[in-house]
Amino acid sequence: MTSKITLSGLTQAATSVGTSAGYMPGFGNEFETEALPGALPHGMNSPQKVNYGLYGEQLSGTAFTAPAHQNERTWCYRIWPSVKHSSRYTKIDVPYWKSAPHILPDVTSLGQYRWDPVPHTEEKLNWITGMRTMTTAGDVNTQVGMASHIYLATESMTDDYFFSADSELLVVPQEGRLRFATELGIIDIAPKEIAIIPRGLVYRVEVLEGPARGFVCENYGQKFELPGRGPIGANCMANRRDFKSPVAAFEDRDAPSTVTVKWCGQFHRCEIDHSPLDVVAWHGNYAPVKYDLRTYCPVGSILFDHPDPSIFTVLTAASGVEGTANIDFVLFRERWMVAEDTFRPPWYHKNIMSELMGNIYGQYDAKPQGFAPGGMSLHNMMLPHGPDRNAFEGASNANLKPEKLDNTMSFMFETRFPQHLTEFAAKEAPLQDNYIDCWKDIEKKFDGTPGKK
Repeated sequence: MTSKITLSGLTQAATSVGTSAGYMPGFGNEFETEALPGALPHGMNSPQKVNYGLYGEQLSGTAFTAPAHQNERTWCYRIWPSVKHSSRYTKIDVPYWKSAPHILPDVTSLGQYRWDPVPHTEEKLNWITGMRTMTTAGDVNTQVGMASHIYLATESMTDDYFFSADSELLVVPQEGRLRFATELGIIDIAPKEIAIIPRGLVYRVEVLEGPARGFVCENYGQKFELPGRGPIGANCMANRRDFKSPVAAFEDRDAPSTVTVKWCGQFHRCEIDHSPLDVVAWHGNYAPVKYDLRTYCPVGSILFDHPDPSIFTVLTAASGVEGTANIDFVLFRERWMVAEDTFRPPWYHKNIMSELMGNIYGQYDAKPQGFAPGGMSLHNMMLPHGPDRNAFEGASNANLKPEKLDNTMSFMFETRFPQHLTEFAAKEAPLQDNYIDCWKDIEKKFDGTPGKK
């Protein structure tokens, strides 16, 4: 790349073959990109002297000795080494952002819960101050489990920057548009898109259109990856080419700035005198990524029986138990229902996974009433759940012709660990006290008559 453009205060590599609007396609690809011609070394990682007087530095997302197919790292060529983006840290309080283990004796996490959308207020909030933790699971110190959050953002971070040493963040916008100005480039996301921000990557969040609200899955464990398709084969579900990583972009700007770090569930801040977004060129496979959920190609039953919801997995993060995820990110989007002699909505069930759902827009077929866009629900491990009476009766008596589920996009953060409610989720967020009553009108239909349907 030999040309450059300026966007959001950063000098960014212009697009070229294989890129669009400042992005490079692929998931887990080896990328290389430069915002100034000749900034990227070729044939080696660490030359004695880097062009433009840049510093070479490696950002490792896995252990050096991780298996080759899992090993992730990126070489950065930057104006200042990262040691200049760090100074003496002061511990600060971020009261609504919690990490596991976070188990409160006066909060009952055992139950079926649902919340209305967390409302906006007149309070000015940025990415950090507007984060509201709903549930935590596992242990951030041993790097297993997760936390789920709602973010509310009304204003941009200006000379403030952030990174998490604890986790990668899966961001699911529901309202408004955000820009993530990161060390490796710029990612803009809106509702119906997601972004993954890797552990250790420094960034600033700007509100492009607000107020903004959305969901965040904070992954303490192994990185998100695409699920194995097994007998489905090489296509459908989420395809690698639909994921986009940013081209190189950098700021060469001297200004008093702060860097906030989340480390072992605690927050620390330091003062520096310049922007840390100073990577002029980079190559590697450890990078932020965005994905348009409308490109997810669902796969389902075409004769009878509703399949397990795992068939809708977009991303998964492995645990130490084969086939049992630390986190699954599952998407329920528009799709055709054609199964014969089948109860088509999700059936009644309980399982070992804890399921936190969020509604991006429209209606969810198993709960057509009360599950509003921006709302969330939690069905913890081994707690029964399923359709309410109206959904059950409607599906049990429907004329089973092909039907398009339209105007619907919900998702699930599913984990093998129990999810514990925070005080905010239990006492401040708009909890629907009557949610459990959605099943109270279910009727006993058993009468001992053989063969009755």
